[in-house]
Amino acid sequence: MPLRRLLLSLLTVLLPVSSWAGVVWRGDFETGNIGQYTSTQRVSADRLQVVQAAGATPDSRYVLKATVRQGDNPINASGNRNELVYMGKEREGSEYYYRWQVKFAPDYPSANTWQVFTQWHHEGCCGSPPVEFFVKGEEIRLTLTNTTTPWKTKLVRGEWQDFIFHVKWSSSASVGFVELWHNGKLVLSKLKHATMYPNDGIYLKLGLYRSDTVQPVGVVYHDGFTQATAWEDVKPADPTPVPVPPAEPTPAEPDAGTPPAPDAGEPEADAGAPSTEPSPIVDSTSPSPAVDTLPAHTPSVEAIGQHVGCTSAGGPLGALALLGLGGLLRRSRRR
Repeated sequence: MPLRRLLLSLLTVLLPVSSWAGVVWRGDFETGNIGQYTSTQRVSADRLQVVQAAGATPDSRYVLKATVRQGDNPINASGNRNELVYMGKEREGSEYYYRWQVKFAPDYPSANTWQVFTQWHHEGCCGSPPVEFFVKGEEIRLTLTNTTTPWKTKLVRGEWQDFIFHVKWSSSASVGFVELWHNGKLVLSKLKHATMYPNDGIYLKLGLYRSDTVQPVGVVYHDGFTQATAWEDVKPADPTPVPVPPAEPTPAEPDAGTPPAPDAGEPEADAGAPSTEPSPIVDSTSPSPAVDTLPAHTPSVEAIGQHVGCTSAGGPLGALALLGLGGLLRRSRRR
């Protein structure tokens, strides 16, 4: 056993250190059910359905279909709702990136009142949540502590909307902040603001929650929810470059005064004579069509206890160390 411990210690020194990914939790429904979430607030199973459908990304196979009808009130509180609940790790001073996609049905109702599709609710019993994304009329809005609406945009139906939300959770306006990307573009630069209520926790609610005055049926789809501590774990993948085929050379047309080409039986022209026509030029440096890219930065994040997944890199030294370790372990077992 002492030899085994020595070899393992040597291995940790010789091999490169693993780098831990910053994904804390996924609620992307790729399990085919709602088991990734803590609980539900729904009147029946058909109001929160995980359906097999084309999601927001090529790898997505399942999405959540949230439906609300007037009168849906599973917890006997204000408004109508059907929502999933996830009790996360948000505490005073914690900092996270969240990414998810939302699609509003083509017949999603327009009403001059609130229709919340994502919210971070306080653990206290009453009042508006400190962070909520909702629809009002023909706008999508972000509102903080029911006092500030720093961002809004036009409601688009029938298309996936991509959100990346960076937030530091704090009840202090000098500590807490939010930052938002929508459909790949930074739409809200870092804004200092209280993101929690004093001496209170916070948790995620996803689905649809709206005023009980809205009569038409509302349907919204959710996909790909990810909570992470690093920008690299939520940023969209770089677009695959599209190869540009080389241009076909255009045959040069003879001058009007140039005699016709000789027949097959006549002597060929001198192969060494230079052509009088310029060669076609192919511009191989033409840029690809412009693509909006997100800022490639990785802000520092306070240490968070729970990380999932790791990656590591190896090199020649690591490979030699493994070979040597294998031989030593075989000799040790023979003894």
